[in-house]
This record gives sequence, structure tokens and C-alpha cells, in this order.
Amino acid sequence: MLRRQALAMGSLLLGVCTLGGWSVFRNKASAPLLLSARDNSNGQHFAVGFHLNGTQVFATQVGQRCHDIIQHPHLPLALFVARRPGTESYLLDVRDGRLLQTINSLPNRHFYGHAAIHKDGDWLYATENDTTDPGRGVLGVYRFVNERLVHSGELSTHGIGPHQVSWMPDGETLVVANGGIRTEAESRIEMNLNAMQPSLVLMQRDGALLSKETLRQPMNSIRHLAIASDGTVVSGQQFMGDAQDCAALLAIKRPGNPFVAFPVADHQRRAMNHYTASVAIHSELRLVALSAPRGNRFFIWDLDSSEIRLDAPLADCAGVGAVADGFVVTSGQGRCRFYDCRQTPILTTPLELPAGLWDNHVQVV
Repeated sequence: MLRRQALAMGSLLLGVCTLGGWSVFRNKASAPLLLSARDNSNGQHFAVGFHLNGTQVFATQVGQRCHDIIQHPHLPLALFVARRPGTESYLLDVRDGRLLQTINSLPNRHFYGHAAIHKDGDWLYATENDTTDPGRGVLGVYRFVNERLVHSGELSTHGIGPHQVSWMPDGETLVVANGGIRTEAESRIEMNLNAMQPSLVLMQRDGALLSKETLRQPMNSIRHLAIASDGTVVSGQQFMGDAQDCAALLAIKRPGNPFVAFPVADHQRRAMNHYTASVAIHSELRLVALSAPRGNRFFIWDLDSSEIRLDAPLADCAGVGAVADGFVVTSGQGRCRFYDCRQTPILTTPLELPAGLWDNHVQVV
């Protein structure tokens, strides 16, 4: 997904937020740097870095397509995580794009596109598939040793087909979106659509299960996560059921409350065309944003009142990230956009980034 962005917007994008696969940090030493996975028209795969004014910093060719990008909390390192069912993830120096390490999944394992690094910077947890029992979810546990990742073990995700893993605000509790779909090695073909088991799991770092919750429709695959500073968890779904059904593609778990559908108008749910790509929460503005690329729609709601703040057309919209004054959204067929949410109506500005086949997740560092 690809975009463009005005230099004047640079100051607006220097916030301190981390949500829905995007992170934005204040960087006083240099201009903000956008990190993403991207393909070219020949189908080659790249890990790329661009300044927000569109200047390319690096484009490192990699062997497999990547999905999410995980920034190290203290070091100038980022992990570009393989898209399901990839078996290679890539650790890069974000200053120049040097490939420092290719991390190979263990035999009978593949990556699911997401990971999370502990706040102390020593441990990484990656969602993986146990292909000896197709779909059995595990977290591959890796330790940073001399700025390289070493596999140290694995934990059960207490579910099938884990997609995204994130941290709760305490920095010690993991939340996992188990998609509930079984797939075999080197395959994206669903094996169990009539017996899906999606779940939202909270677990300790040692693997102990704290809670496991489901949604009303068992064919509603839980995929992406956003976590607010108060511990509110929001998830985006992909519905695998009949086309005429209208599934709840946005769900929420408020602190101390059960995991339930987020109130969304029927016409908006139908406009999503059974598919969401990315979800993000802006904790300071108390907003939640969602992209629905198959429906070519982008949405923003008030997190507390559930009032719709924006329902806008955006062709093939994909990645969504919270920044200082609103959200940045990518598009596979058009320009990247900044949505200024400080006032009503929300203002939209195209951003200066090159067009190309960007994946669903971006970090700005």
C-alpha cells in the first residue's frame, strides 16, 4: 500500500503512540522514518525505510514477503516478520537497512506475521503454527544475544491459528488473537471452516492462561489487535461464513468486562465486505480506527460512546496507525492519508510517499 506526504505534516507525525501494528516515536536526531514491507511489480520482496517526506533511506531485498514490523525498544533494530506461512523473518539495522540476521522458523513451524518484544528488550514472542498438528498455536520465544535472536523455547497460545500478539499496558501480560483456522505447512488453505475456534486470550509470559473468550459467531476469525493505555482491547475480524450474513467485524474488551461486539451500524458492517485489515486506538483522543480494504472504506469511532466520527471511501485501505493528532492510513491503490482528528469534521491530507505494493503494517520511528 502506498502514499504521499507533505513536508508540512512532519511535525504532526512526531507523536508518542503505539497501536495496531504502527508505532510513532519522537526522534530529535533525524526526520521520522517509515518502515514497512513492500513488493515490487515483479513480485520481489523488500524491507523498506522512507522518511515521511518520501525520501528513501533503504530498500533491502528479502527472500520472503513480510507483514508486521517490530521495533526494538532500545536499539536501532527492527524485525520484519514473515507473512503466513513464511519461514524467514529479518532483523535489520534501521539506520541503513543492513540485514543483520535471517531468523528461520524451526522445522514443522512457520510464522504468522506478528511478534512482540518485551519492554526490557531481551525477549521476543512470535506467533507460529505447529504444522505437526495443523493450526495449533504457539509463541516462539526468542532471546536477544549480542543483538541477534536465538530461539529459546515456545509457549502455547491456548488456541488455533494465532495471528497478532500484543502487550497489555502492564508490559507483562500478553494478548493473543487466535484466528481459529487450521492450515498446513506452506499453505493458506483453510482446513476447518465448519469447526473454527477463534478466541481472544490473555496469558502470562510464562504461558499461564489468564482468560479465553470467544465471539457469538464461530466463523468470525479474530486477527488484529489494538490496546489502549487503560487496558481496553479492540480486535478486527475476518468473517469466513456465508456472504449474506452480517458479522461483527469489530469487537472490544473493556477492563473488567467481557469480550463483545463493538456497536457498528448494519450498513457499515455490510460495507466492510466481511474483511478488516488493521485496527488502531488513539488513547489520548479516545478514538478507534478500522480499515476495510475489500469494502474500500475507512472508519473512525469514539471509543467510549461508539459514535461514528468518520465513514469515508478509501480504495484498498490497509495499514492504520495512531499519530499525535489523529491517524495515518495506507492504500494499495491510492495515496496515503493523514486524518486530523482534533476537530469536527475530521480533516484529510494526502501524504508524500511513493506508490507501491505496501503490506498491511507500518512503523514510523
